[in-house]
This record gives sequence, C-alpha cells and structure tokens, in this order.
Amino acid sequence: MQEIFHAAWLSKKRERITGLRFELLFLGKTKEKYLETGIADYVKRLRRYTPTDIKILKEKKAPKGEPENSLIEKESEILLQKAQGSYMVCLDRTGKHLDSLELSAQVQRWEMQGLKKVTFLIGGPLGVSPTLLSRADLVLSLSRLTLTHEMTRLLLLEQLYRACTIKAGEKYHK
Repeated sequence: MQEIFHAAWLSKKRERITGLRFELLFLGKTKEKYLETGIADYVKRLRRYTPTDIKILKEKKAPKGEPENSLIEKESEILLQKAQGSYMVCLDRTGKHLDSLELSAQVQRWEMQGLKKVTFLIGGPLGVSPTLLSRADLVLSLSRLTLTHEMTRLLLLEQLYRACTIKAGEKYHK
C-alpha cells in the first residue's frame, strides 16, 4: 500500500516539473539581509516546480570621470554574454506589464514552445542599456514604479512562484 502511495506521489510531483529551467542573472550580491532571506525562500519554493539557478555576476565600478552610460553598457554586455543561447527576459520599468495569470500563461507558452532555459536579466542600480533592451526576447516590467534592483530580484521570484502555482492549479495565487 505504501509503495502505491509513494509511486502516485512521485507521479504527481513529476507532472509539475517541466523541461523548462529558470536562470536569474544578478549584478552584484544582495546587500539587504531581509531581501536575501526572501530570495532564498522563493528560490527554494520555485525549485519544487522547475529547476531554478541564480548567478551572481561581478558589478563593474566606474573609473572616476567615466560617464554612467559607459558603465551601463559594460554591465549590460556582461549580462548578454552570460545569457547567450537562452530565451532572454530583461526586467525594466519600460517593459510589458503582465498580471499573474498572464505570466502563468507566458510560462506555459515557453514550455509548449519547447524552450529549455529562460534567463531573467536584472541590471544594476543604473539599469540596463538600450542595446540589451533591444536584444532581449521579452522586456518585462513588474511595476510602473521604479524599484531597486535588489527588490526586483525578490518580486520577480515571488511572481514566478505564483505563476507556477497558478499553472499547477494550487491555491497560493488567491
């Protein structure tokens, strides 16, 4: 009896895990402990639905006298290089607004398209370059408000988790 229950549980668990992998690229470490704790919590939750990786990339420092645009271009180039070969979603306040149901539907479309990896690109404190925005497959906004890049990390993970629970028909999203 226990073996049948165990096999049914494994079968149900496999249904929720997709061939789709999420990768999140962060420029620099998360400095605020409360955000770091929240990020770790949502990564753990999200991994129950799909493999999720976070890569922390080294932030560039602008030499004295160098314009901010130059730094933004350098950081954006790093993000582009690391995301090469995957479907790129860039987070920016000018991006497309999706509600939670629409994001869940988008995740489902990526899955049906057979995408293996979706990489979410979050710039540093100065944002991302127009070049990065133009090369992204999707530019997504979490809010019309300006958010810190560290807060964006947590909110994105929460929304991806919410999208996965909606897709799985679970109650979290209500």
